[in-house]
Amino acid sequence: MTVRLYNTLTKKREEFIPIEEGKVGIYVCGITAYDVCHIGHARSAVVFDVIYRYLKYKGYDITYVKNFTDVDDKIIGKAIAEGTDIGEIAERYIREHNEDMDRLGVARPTAAPRATESIKGMIRLIETLMEKGLAYVVDGDVYYSVEKFSGYGKLSGRSLDDMMAGARIDIDEKKKNPFDFVLWKSSKEGEPWWSSPWGKGRPGWHIECSVMSQRFLGDTFDIHGGGEDLIFPHHENEIAQSEGATGKPFAKYWIHNGFIKIDSEKMSKSLGNTLTIKEILDAYHPEVVRFFILQRHYKSYIDFSDGAMAEARGGMERVYTALKGIKDALGGGESVSDLSEKDLSGEDKTAFEKVHTLPVRFTEAMDDDFNTPMALGYIFDTVRIINGYLPRDGAQPGGGTLFVLQDARERIREVGKVLGLFLEEPDDYFTKSQEREVSKRGLDVEEVERLIDERKQAREAKNWARADEIRDLLAARGIVLKDTPASTTWKIE
Repeated sequence: MTVRLYNTLTKKREEFIPIEEGKVGIYVCGITAYDVCHIGHARSAVVFDVIYRYLKYKGYDITYVKNFTDVDDKIIGKAIAEGTDIGEIAERYIREHNEDMDRLGVARPTAAPRATESIKGMIRLIETLMEKGLAYVVDGDVYYSVEKFSGYGKLSGRSLDDMMAGARIDIDEKKKNPFDFVLWKSSKEGEPWWSSPWGKGRPGWHIECSVMSQRFLGDTFDIHGGGEDLIFPHHENEIAQSEGATGKPFAKYWIHNGFIKIDSEKMSKSLGNTLTIKEILDAYHPEVVRFFILQRHYKSYIDFSDGAMAEARGGMERVYTALKGIKDALGGGESVSDLSEKDLSGEDKTAFEKVHTLPVRFTEAMDDDFNTPMALGYIFDTVRIINGYLPRDGAQPGGGTLFVLQDARERIREVGKVLGLFLEEPDDYFTKSQEREVSKRGLDVEEVERLIDERKQAREAKNWARADEIRDLLAARGIVLKDTPASTTWKIE
């Protein structure tokens, strides 16, 4: 089976055929390091992390590059405001970014270049564009002439004439065309600078990615990715300057993920509804966040809300509850059945065939433009089989049941690694998830346990009013108690 993906460049689904058999080069635009990362960054990171993991799962040798922009107007502005330099600002937020990605379970890329490491390469590329008549200099600024590149607009599907007719942009008298973009900016007083043939200055944003991708992946590579907000102008401009300089196709396939909304509104700082990754991970287990992102196709927008996250947490708990059921049925062991597939018959054989082929169905879904919602659906099909096989009322499971349950667990683990899900031991997952939920309700686990112990003592003393008061107090915070002859257990709703 081969992967088919939607290519933003051609506006259709295509069979994925790497430039070099067995190898894949991926470049994804990273952050501008001037602030902490928000949930929009989380979505892009998780989407391309899963694409990277899946292509590795398929057996490809992958070079995955994700850059950092460490020189930019916003970085300079923050450095000036804090009385420091851009290096300190960039270093701080790159470190914050990496901590967020580690907590989210996002794999580190093969290379994570910083723009300031490739200034010489940017100057060389600009010189090439100058030599080819595609760029011009005005007062130390260098601009790309979009009218000189016949393919301008092919990624975004816009023609330059249409863009000009509907343009609502500020007029810059330095530019020959309002859509010409800067390749090199002359330095202003107090700003960082590098020497160039056009004087002291610094690179424009777009030129950075052309040079960093070329450095690690060559003039033409397989996949270029990023959020859909980057299609125009950033990625459009990358194509113009890269193909203008080399005369070769830039990236063969372009993949763009959709936006995240907050309670049905577009996320923006002006609306005050930006959620940082740190805030979200303090409230929800990282795998719940990944599940929330992956339950919708990467091209679709997703709507973050407390209700949506509660549903995601519920979905994760269904799977982990099944995995815990398997662990309990096996007595906590990894392998307790000495049977093999040939020893099965009847319902056991049918159930085994269904759970054992989970990776096949998972692959079919992921080959279909990385369809993670469908892939998760197949995992839940397996969970339903598991739930039908778990022993009831303390019954001792037979060898066939154990064999099916063991295999179901291994198949879920196998595909879960690709999604970055179901990687914890069930008890650890529930403990960590529970701690976060309790904290959100203004309590901590120790406090909950203390109140449950106090309630136990009140019941033993037949102080039913205090026992009911404690139950009601916990219930108001979404903590539900269940009394059994042996103990009292609790869960969060």
